[in-house]
Amino acid sequence: MKYIKTEAGQLAFKERSVLFSSRQRTAFIMFDGNKDVAQVLAAMSGMGLTQEDVEHMVAQGFLTPAPGQAALAQADAAQASAKEAAAETFSARSPQDRYKDAKPLATQLTAGLGLRGFRLNMSVEAASGYDDLLALLPKIKDAVGPKACQELERALTG
Repeated sequence: MKYIKTEAGQLAFKERSVLFSSRQRTAFIMFDGNKDVAQVLAAMSGMGLTQEDVEHMVAQGFLTPAPGQAALAQADAAQASAKEAAAETFSARSPQDRYKDAKPLATQLTAGLGLRGFRLNMSVEAASGYDDLLALLPKIKDAVGPKACQELERALTG
């Protein structure tokens, strides 16, 4: 997000308002609509500028989104809201839905182990429900590794 100075911010800066800390005053100069917050934070990291400092300046009305940035902020907020709703929907899935999504993943992982994973693969094939498959998750994770098992774990535990 890119910010620009407001008239109120410039006035407070000139009057040396107590609402500005010394590091905020220094950072305030850098908000020109060209640099985004990450760039300003990186440039000011030696002075200890934090995201909270930027939020304070925005809350005080000293900074406002640069032209075109307000629409981006709204789009980002909408996208975050959609992700949150999707996560809630995902976590509200029934055990049967989780089982249905996870069983093919577990079968694929254990089938790829060849003969050394034959018994584990047979156990996965014999799993008749969510609880059976969830009980096999630690064994599958030990056999294929935690990284390879991430998608399966996400499907089972949501």
